[in-house]
Amino acid sequence: MSNLNVVCLDLEGVLVPEIWIAFAEASGIPELKRTTRDEPDYNKLMAFRINILKEHGLGLKEIQETIAKIEPMKGAKEFLDELRSLTQVIIVSDTFTQFAAPLMKKLGMPTIFCNTLEVAENGEITGFRMRCEKSKLTTVKALQTAGFDTIAAGDSYNDLGMILNSKAGFLFKSTDKIKADYPQLEAFEEYDELLNAIKKAL
Repeated sequence: MSNLNVVCLDLEGVLVPEIWIAFAEASGIPELKRTTRDEPDYNKLMAFRINILKEHGLGLKEIQETIAKIEPMKGAKEFLDELRSLTQVIIVSDTFTQFAAPLMKKLGMPTIFCNTLEVAENGEITGFRMRCEKSKLTTVKALQTAGFDTIAAGDSYNDLGMILNSKAGFLFKSTDKIKADYPQLEAFEEYDELLNAIKKAL
C-alpha cells in the first residue's frame, strides 16, 4: 500500500444530498432541481440558477437556512472516517465555501477544495468564482504532478474528468444514463462496496 495515494471524492450526491434539490423543495421552485447530472455545462447551470434566485428575490441567507437542516447521507461520515484512517482524502466539489462549511462540520472537517460565491451586501448572489478551469480534472492532474496517485469517485458529468484520469475511478450513486455511457467504470450504490473497491486500488 503506497502512502502516496490521495482519494478525491465528490460531495453532493456522494456524501450529502444535493443542496440545490433540497433548496428547490424548501422554496417550492422546481426549476432549481436541475443539477450537473442533467446539465454538463456548469457555468450555464449556475447562470440559470442565479437568474431564478433573482426572479424570486432569494439570496444566500435562504439557501443557508436550508443547508443548516441537511444531514450527511446515512453511513457517509462512517465511510469517510474509515477511509481517512487508511489514506489521504480530499473532497473536490463544484459547490461553494458558503454552502460547504456547515456540512464539513457534520462530516468531521475533511479537506475540501471548492469554489466561492460572489454575494452583494444585501445577500443577493451576484456571481461565482471557480477555483480553476475544469476544477476536478485540474485538481487530480496537479496532485499527480506533485507525485501522488489519485483514486476518484463521483456521481455526475462534472466528476468524469477526475474519475477517468485517476489510477482508479468509480461511479457512486450515479444515473442510469451515465452508467450506460461509461460501462468501463465500476458503479456502486453502497458505501461498503465503494470502500472495498478503494482499498483494493490503494
